[in-house]
Amino acid sequence: MQPNTLLDALLDEAGISHAGLAARVNQVGRARGLSLRYEHTAVARWLKGQRPRGQVPDMICEVFAARLRRVVTLDDIGLGVPGEPAPPQGSSLSGFVERATALWRSDEQQRRHIIEAAAVTGTPAVMPVWEWENPPEDSDVSREGRTRVSLADIEMLKSAREHYELMYRKAGGIATRSRVVGFLNAETAPLLRGAYNDTLGRQLHRATGGLVAVAGICAYDSDAHGLAQRYFHQALRLAKASGDRGLGAYVIALLVNQSLYMSEHRQAVAFAEAALRAAGGQLTPALAADLYAMQAKAYAHLGDATNALSCIRRAESEAQRIRPGHEPDETGYVQPGLVNVQVAEALLRLGDVAAAHENAAAAVDTPAHDRGRVHRLAMLSQIELRRGEADRAARTAVRMVERARGMESQRLRDRLRVAREHLVTSGCADAAEAARLIDGALRVPL
Repeated sequence: MQPNTLLDALLDEAGISHAGLAARVNQVGRARGLSLRYEHTAVARWLKGQRPRGQVPDMICEVFAARLRRVVTLDDIGLGVPGEPAPPQGSSLSGFVERATALWRSDEQQRRHIIEAAAVTGTPAVMPVWEWENPPEDSDVSREGRTRVSLADIEMLKSAREHYELMYRKAGGIATRSRVVGFLNAETAPLLRGAYNDTLGRQLHRATGGLVAVAGICAYDSDAHGLAQRYFHQALRLAKASGDRGLGAYVIALLVNQSLYMSEHRQAVAFAEAALRAAGGQLTPALAADLYAMQAKAYAHLGDATNALSCIRRAESEAQRIRPGHEPDETGYVQPGLVNVQVAEALLRLGDVAAAHENAAAAVDTPAHDRGRVHRLAMLSQIELRRGEADRAARTAVRMVERARGMESQRLRDRLRVAREHLVTSGCADAAEAARLIDGALRVPL
């Protein structure tokens, strides 16, 4: 049995205790001529995944509907008919909000079945992208609720996204994730369930989408790939509700990056193509440059040099069009030099070591935040080893380790481990010393 996270989240939203729900169900039963004697222990069993018998699921819906002053379905309380598929994310925005906030609550509570879930592949991975790209659109996202949402609330969400993104860059996703998820539960969930008109609601969903995307990035950086994917899919649904195609394309770029990590290279190409095709006039040069650069890496892994080189040219062309101050906040990660390091990786895969080195060196010579610099130095060190420059590669690796200090990130640890493997095979004394430094950094548990 899987814990019923939806029922748990609704209890929290309604402010009803386990004993309180049992008493209310008994009361509804009496009105239907039933003699029920449920206690808090029964509710605890329902939360663990046990399905109550007979009419009780319907009565639970009635209790919550009266308390929350809205229609509550069996799917909303996690007690839909067994064997029937769950409704798609696009079917009901209010239903999506309840499922999304239930996930945040489960993540904050460190529920293992949520945190350790594997990433989906095939149709379940593709459908959220397809639903984002295709009709129907949300004609009205307004909602009635107990808390009235204001523009000040939306500005708070935007500030929080910027705050946690900066924290992620400085401290890593492992250290940042619990902070973001705590904020989603404490501050964002009540706003999504609040009262707002269509115009304000679209702004609210956009701001929430940007924040949820950061939660996904932190989960990805923590090696919780199934959870990260669910956050990215949530952010994509929120982007659709906001009507902001550019935000959706940004979220798809995050899915492309994850697909590359999971070696789903054809999926990475297809996702990037969907973002480039569907974002239209809301696709900015920075985002286009990143999407084309990641497509180039995917094609290179597939052995398609023609398409890889074509995407490299497009990425470089878009990068030249980037105008600081004319990009949305989310694309701030596309800093000068990012495309260079992406291109370097694609070229190295294609076997053009000289051109890869040129791009990697240019990336390292360009200012970047510490996290970005670690990745750039790791790439340069790997290429220097391929060129037979073990001493130079060792010095670059030492700089990389120094930059990575204080960051809690599984992705950076992956970079350090790969760099170490390459260094120890070189037989160079400096390389051995750099490998020992990496060992010291990896010895500290996260």
